Amino acid sequence: MSLQSPSRQPLRVVVADDSVLLREGLVRLLDEIGVEVVGAYGDADSLLADLAEVRPDIAVLDVRMPPTHTDEGVRAAIEARRRRPDLGILLLSQYVEVAYARDLLEAGSGGVGYLLKDRIASIDEFRDALARVSDGGTVLDPQVVSQLLGRRSDPLAALTPREREVLTLMAEGRTNAAIAAELVIGTGAVEKNVTSIFQKLLLEDSGSDHRRVLAVLAFLQR
Repeated sequence: MSLQSPSRQPLRVVVADDSVLLREGLVRLLDEIGVEVVGAYGDADSLLADLAEVRPDIAVLDVRMPPTHTDEGVRAAIEARRRRPDLGILLLSQYVEVAYARDLLEAGSGGVGYLLKDRIASIDEFRDALARVSDGGTVLDPQVVSQLLGRRSDPLAALTPREREVLTLMAEGRTNAAIAAELVIGTGAVEKNVTSIFQKLLLEDSGSDHRRVLAVLAFLQR
């Protein structure tokens, strides 16, 4: 079954990765899961040049691309979102680069993801990430979240083990219903934990899942 855009058409995706093998492999994978690949590029500038013409739903970019192999993918993603605020962004990286994840999240509302290439365990996991980004959700690799959580000892030390589990899943972009399913508890229990977490971290809760992820990340990186 094809992944669908909000207009109920097959998702239109562009891919940017300077590695020919990885780029072509990703194109074939996307085709296999029913996604329409409307562009594949070896550098970020080429993607941006075609953006208005091909009008993708999601851009999948490597973080490090020519010419400097540092943050070209991140900067291109931010520029693409400036031009197309509704564009979903999924960054892929070989490294945990927390600052890049923060920059991407702060560039817009919803529809963003940051995954580690070597930790995508299955096609279903990748398909799920694309679907969540397409729906306006936030997808973060657990290793990125783990590094963020490890940067502070107080007041995170005040959280119970269950609250830390809930916080980790919140920072990955999970909804309350998804957290409940993952931890095999009721949504009411999740809501109580979320309320307690925000109280202990002195954060204002929000109805937007993306905004609450931003709030948690902003606090953890202070």
